[in-house]
Amino acid sequence: MSGIDLYRSLLSPWVAMLSLGPGCRFYPPCSEYASRAIAVDGAWRGGVRALCRIGRCTPFQRGGLDLP
Repeated sequence: MSGIDLYRSLLSPWVAMLSLGPGCRFYPPCSEYASRAIAVDGAWRGGVRALCRIGRCTPFQRGGLDLP
């Protein structure tokens, strides 16, 4: 089980329950984006892309469709 799978099963429900906002601003959600990016680009480059995506997830970002 990868770190992304652990996040999805253990932490994501808590984050969603405690969140005051509408949820993820992007589609697909960051965990799905990360797993796709790692599958397509490999661990290093896909991991960097996933971290950049998470860094863009701020209250000032509009969000929207963002495919890896």
